[in-house]
Amino acid sequence: MRTERWEEVGAERKYCKACLTVAVIARQLHRPVTVSRTNYECVDVGVLTAERAAVWRVLSHTMLFSGADLETLAEIELHRDEEEQEELRPCPVSLPDMASSLYTNHPYYDVARHGILQVTGDDNYGRKLIIFSCCCMPPSHQLNHQRLLEYLKYTLDQYVESDYTIVYFHYGLRSSNKPSLRWLRQAYKEFDRKYKKNLKALYVVHPTNFIRILWNIFKPLISHKFGKKLTYVNYLGELRDHVNYEQLIIPPEVVRHDEKLMATQKGGPPPPVKVPPPRPPLPTQQFGVSLQYIQERNKGSLIPPVMSQTVSYLKQKGLHTEGIFRRSARVQIIKDVQKLYNLGKPVNFDDYNDIHIPAVILKTFLRELSQPLLTFDLYETILGIVTVESSLRISRCKDIIKSLPEPNFIVLKYLTCFLHMVSQESIRNKMSPSNLACVFGVNLIWPRQGSVSLSALTPLNIFTEILIEHYSTVFSSRSPPNQVLP
Repeated sequence: MRTERWEEVGAERKYCKACLTVAVIARQLHRPVTVSRTNYECVDVGVLTAERAAVWRVLSHTMLFSGADLETLAEIELHRDEEEQEELRPCPVSLPDMASSLYTNHPYYDVARHGILQVTGDDNYGRKLIIFSCCCMPPSHQLNHQRLLEYLKYTLDQYVESDYTIVYFHYGLRSSNKPSLRWLRQAYKEFDRKYKKNLKALYVVHPTNFIRILWNIFKPLISHKFGKKLTYVNYLGELRDHVNYEQLIIPPEVVRHDEKLMATQKGGPPPPVKVPPPRPPLPTQQFGVSLQYIQERNKGSLIPPVMSQTVSYLKQKGLHTEGIFRRSARVQIIKDVQKLYNLGKPVNFDDYNDIHIPAVILKTFLRELSQPLLTFDLYETILGIVTVESSLRISRCKDIIKSLPEPNFIVLKYLTCFLHMVSQESIRNKMSPSNLACVFGVNLIWPRQGSVSLSALTPLNIFTEILIEHYSTVFSSRSPPNQVLP
């Protein structure tokens, strides 16, 4: 059946609107196409995005595309995305003013101020979480895309030696702010093995046919191994299975778009899931509770058992391990070990034959404290470290640490003493004070509301690096009589 007859057939209701769209696209590409029910079983699809997914299935089975065809098709699909986004478009929401939290001497202030890129916490596997939000990209004439590429590399360079995860929010990409395909090809080539090796997962949220066509354009360049890292996420709720959702920095526009998509599902949005009230913690609980809770139920032990045991094991067997604290571990094993600790059962790390498991457990313990080790109250004070003259920063850190409650001071001194030991072996383990700070900064403190923003990472890392590198000086102001050291 040739394309000239599609409208006639459509009028007879033998084929759905999705099939008619195939004919329209075929005409725009100046390509004939034959489609029969053996190619695609037509259904009366009610949701536009489902129709277009059907369109792509039909096209991929009935047409052979050249590179130019795919690029044209990508542009067509992007315009269709824009039309749908107009239909689903939420009320305008003002995004946080990133410029106010950045310093104008930032080397990429002109790009960073838009908030396109964020780095926050760790995912469920202990990997650094990097977020790219298309809706924050201004029109192309207001953004130098070459500078954007340099800024991406500048940011990733701080984390690519560790395992990391990228969450890409596709909503908001339009023809007005889209980088060229030439730029995308250049970017893929410049992100060489150094960047791809430790990227463990790439989550594409709210994918459209534009993304799928783009994937086909780049398929010749993309290795099978890299392709396995890609996961399409249709709704925000699906991210909960992979990352700490509460740590994500999600633009309000993306949240509203997700709500609109959910509402357009057949039969309306699903009913809200009733979440049972949280169970009271076990007497032996180690994760997700406060330091005070742990101390009161461990005969007044000043150092939580999970910390003393992981530090002791790592001190004995992990000081010379290259990249210690930078690698992730199998999530099920981490959950199993957490469960053992929470039940008060013994844990033997030798059974797992993986030195990175106790390292991840230590980071997870810190990250899941009900209040950060450095306390919520000191968050803004610590961010102010960048305003202090370099020669006075050690003294300032010393004063800040002095104000901690004694239990927090004792545990922090214990942990920092150990990290100082790790840094002294940096010739072999490659973990300098700076590298350790990148790993532990966001696990020692975070804001009471929301997540750590990209602009906050620099002061947090500077502060943590000073603690580790100048451990003896910073902690000399207080010597609690019951202080314990590793």
